Amino acid sequence: MLYYLFTYLDQAYDIPGAQVFQYISFRAAMAVITSLIISLYFGKRWIEYLNRKQVGETIRDLGLEGQLDKQGTPTMGGLIILASLVIPTLLFTDVLNPYILLMLFTTVWLGGLGFLDDYIKVFKKDKRGLPGKLKIIGQVILGIVVATAMYFDDGIVLREKPRQIEQLVQNIDISGPASRFEVEEKRSTKTTIPFIKNNEFDYAVLLKWMGPGYEKWAFLIFLPIIILIITAVSNGANLTDGMDGLAVGTSAIIGATLGVLAWVSGNIIFADYLNIMYLPNTGELTIFISAFVGANIGFLWYNSYPAQVFMGDTGSLALGGIIAVFAIIIRKELLIPILCGIFLAESLSVILQVSYFKYTRKKYGVGKRIFKMSPLHHHYQKLGYPEPKIVLRFLIVGVILAVSTIITLKLR
Repeated sequence: MLYYLFTYLDQAYDIPGAQVFQYISFRAAMAVITSLIISLYFGKRWIEYLNRKQVGETIRDLGLEGQLDKQGTPTMGGLIILASLVIPTLLFTDVLNPYILLMLFTTVWLGGLGFLDDYIKVFKKDKRGLPGKLKIIGQVILGIVVATAMYFDDGIVLREKPRQIEQLVQNIDISGPASRFEVEEKRSTKTTIPFIKNNEFDYAVLLKWMGPGYEKWAFLIFLPIIILIITAVSNGANLTDGMDGLAVGTSAIIGATLGVLAWVSGNIIFADYLNIMYLPNTGELTIFISAFVGANIGFLWYNSYPAQVFMGDTGSLALGGIIAVFAIIIRKELLIPILCGIFLAESLSVILQVSYFKYTRKKYGVGKRIFKMSPLHHHYQKLGYPEPKIVLRFLIVGVILAVSTIITLKLR
């Protein structure tokens, strides 16, 4: 709420320095610092509390090196990430911005869903946790909320191709700091498609076979696509959370990349230069994602090998959902297979392993496996690679994928 306080002080009393809160770059920097401080301070005390309550992870013996050493490590550490993300967001963003409201809802909704799963496992001593069907239902509800908001909310608009900067400059009222570019804005189901010169794709086109007027039914195709993306990425992050620092480190890299994409998409000059969609009012998302990166890095302080705390589903479900919804909001969800390549590989390894095992068992009577173990990081662990080396190499691949994602802005 500091954003509103200092805006009022600046307008009402012209207090020197108060106007600095109008700068997104300043608020983004403050969000990072605040999230780091909260995660480091709150994290230590939360871990101490979990240790006193003996809220430890129950480890199933899978024959992995060093696995049983993690027995009793506190879980539900995802609350550290959520607190370190939500508090700076409330302090430094315009919380009435529809994009910020969507991201806060996503964070609390999936964080709550994951917390319920961890609570059942830890306090109710039920290893199964929350039934998988209920998790999917929760993700579907989130998808419905996001798709409905993006399709019907008048505050969520885009400008497909900004007019030339020279024309825009002529329309600027330079008499005050609140001057804005005047552009034609509209609601749309268009998104960005990589490697294509005219890199815009409208989901409504998939219904073109319906004939004239097909555009008014675009929501019917938009909704299931959004649900699929959110469910896939959220579960992909959940599967990646199997080694110390892997999921949170990967998420920090992805978050930093999404921050760059949000920055250029919400800036009329960068959007015009890169010839991409201009998304008004998405600049506030830069502050949110800055807090997200800071929260992940702060949690990594305690989650790096050997981990002092695990995030549990409280963190992993929320991380994946936040990444998915953020990418959808800035119309970059079709870049997810590249940017979230680690999540994708982990998910595919499980799908292929299970499918091939069932197929060979049905055909030959004996199930066979493609990998020594899935998800993929456990395959390398079975091959004898130490956990820290696997995590570090996965993070290096994550950086390569992040750079490749940013390159797609001009590589067409």
